[in-house]
Amino acid sequence: MQAVVKNPPLPRQYGEELLVLERGEGCRLFDRAGRAYLDMGAGIAVNALGYGREDLAVIAASQMKRLIHVSNLFATPPQLALAEKLTAVSIPGSEQFTAVHFGNSGAEANETAIKYARLYARARGRKNAHRLIAFSNGFHGRTMGALSLTANRAYRTAFEPLLPGCEILPFNDSQSLFAHLDGSAAAVIVEPVQGEGGLQQLSAEFADTLNTLCRKYDVLLIADEVQTGLGRCATLFASELTQLSPDIVTLSKPLAGGLPLSAVLIPQKVNELLKPGDHATTFGGGPVTTAVAMKVWDTVSAPNFLSEVKRKGELTASLLREGLEGIPHELRGAGLLRGVRLTDEKYGGPWCAKIISQTREQGVIILKTGADVLRLAPPLIIHNDELKEGIQTLCRVIQANL
Repeated sequence: MQAVVKNPPLPRQYGEELLVLERGEGCRLFDRAGRAYLDMGAGIAVNALGYGREDLAVIAASQMKRLIHVSNLFATPPQLALAEKLTAVSIPGSEQFTAVHFGNSGAEANETAIKYARLYARARGRKNAHRLIAFSNGFHGRTMGALSLTANRAYRTAFEPLLPGCEILPFNDSQSLFAHLDGSAAAVIVEPVQGEGGLQQLSAEFADTLNTLCRKYDVLLIADEVQTGLGRCATLFASELTQLSPDIVTLSKPLAGGLPLSAVLIPQKVNELLKPGDHATTFGGGPVTTAVAMKVWDTVSAPNFLSEVKRKGELTASLLREGLEGIPHELRGAGLLRGVRLTDEKYGGPWCAKIISQTREQGVIILKTGADVLRLAPPLIIHNDELKEGIQTLCRVIQANL
């Protein structure tokens, strides 16, 4: 059977030729022709615990037999247990989280967060405080509200006009923030590390400005940790790396080990304002996804697990420096969310696309982020020898295309 399907009955935005993947095991994926690929992308930072997990499969199957769905009119034990775990954690400088809204995706989580922010501003007597501020190169999703806060013009133009009141300011520019942020804003949303925007990291100085101004004007600070949270950057929250102290945190990608689940963590000052009908979702926080998420959470939140992610992230950076010695390049990211950019302008987007294609031909899957950054976001359980295999393959392909 052919590994590639041409002109599949899927929307054309996914491409006219797709590789068909049939199964996974550990950090490997297998196409329907039986060829193996080392996955250094983890389904875009989703499959933190890898593929073919018997423990997750048993939990999901057991819960499906017991109870599969009840809607948002009722609670279930897995949902309550996961919410208790998520609200038990804290971020330095942030108010304690007291409630979790569960959804199905990162975009949905961010839509929820901005709805809460506008509701909060109105409840605090600022009826005209509807502005929502995001930053250049940021990505928050493709639904209309989240898209309005996403900077990439290529994603936005065909769907304009977007949500009114949304503004994109320069990232890591405190002077611009001082000039534009005041009490007319309802929220600021920011990624501690820009997952789709080239892995630019929030500076400590800019994080301090965000913390200070948002507190001064009672503007909710939303940390979009959809890609960076839950161990990806070797901490539970990447906000900790940058000294960001958010009011609201959005989570998704790895939360349920590959199943669709998102979470919006909110403090009491927001939760106490919510009333029935303000927001809801039919499938979010279902018993199957939250049961699996409990196992994922217990795994990725363990101190030894996080220290291993940190060690493997440092090994990744070391292997990249070694493999690209003598080639002007820039390394970005943290933990096991890493990027490499060749500094010569001729190595732009088309060149990156060629590298990704040729690396896949060599049996390794990597990603791109931003205009010209090659991204590595492997399963967090990846072994040293697999890291070496993937990075050495990538570096060989780069060397062959200089």
